[in-house]
Amino acid sequence: MVKSRLLVSRPSILIMSIVVLAMALAACGGAGLVAEDSTTTSPPESPTTIVATTVTTGQTATTEPAPATTPPGSSEPATATTPPPISEPPSTSVPPSTTTTVPGEMVDYGPVSGDVLAVVGVRHDDVLNVRSGPGVGFPVIAKLAPTADDVVALGKTWSLPGALWIEVEAEGTDGWVNLAYVSYLGDTNDATAGIVDGIGETPRAETMLDLGLVVAEAVAGDSEAARIVVSVAPTVGDLGEVTYDVVGFGDDSVLGARLHVFGQPDEGGEGFVLKSVELTVMCSRGVSAGACV
Repeated sequence: MVKSRLLVSRPSILIMSIVVLAMALAACGGAGLVAEDSTTTSPPESPTTIVATTVTTGQTATTEPAPATTPPGSSEPATATTPPPISEPPSTSVPPSTTTTVPGEMVDYGPVSGDVLAVVGVRHDDVLNVRSGPGVGFPVIAKLAPTADDVVALGKTWSLPGALWIEVEAEGTDGWVNLAYVSYLGDTNDATAGIVDGIGETPRAETMLDLGLVVAEAVAGDSEAARIVVSVAPTVGDLGEVTYDVVGFGDDSVLGARLHVFGQPDEGGEGFVLKSVELTVMCSRGVSAGACV
């Protein structure tokens, strides 16, 4: 189950509480599969080699006409005669080839064709770039919103030094995105009680941005690899709202969590008190019955 995976990588009491709560809820959940950069040609089955050659052709040899000769006893010069030209075969010069190799290789890993993924870990004021090929050196052909959830995998993964790129269909375009910025989404559960228990009190802060950060840092725990980003900017009405992504739990099944934080305006009008937290789990490999596999 997803939450037990989360427990393994989070020794904190907070995560344990969230896990126990969510395990009871996840059994009846839905099903799914699992910048910058932050993508329309498919990569070759092996590194692409581009060879450029140049061919130069030599000039054909020519002969000068022979000088005119005058027969004896004649005052008129004889007609000049010219032997037929001797044609030399054209010479061909081929310089050494210039070779450019696209780094990386295709690997048997990652989402299979048809899996639906969501953009994760991208700031609310940024986008995830879709490129014409696997790597930041390729042109950007589309841009995805930080919470786009209809990215369809096409079943190809390209391995580069330090990064994996997958081919996807999004916004009506086939291209490539960095695998670190997409994920399967599992169930969404109310994680309020577990978070409050872990913190030891109901958190409050001057702004919704600050309140959300308190919650996100509590969920991240002691994970040094976790990235915390605001994926949906804060809004304030009857309730305050903000969404944080916490990505990089260091677990091979659970990638992170999306936290939709609600705050109640303080009675004195000076800040917000936590009302509730909806936690959506991010899964690296896939989802079964709402839980990461």
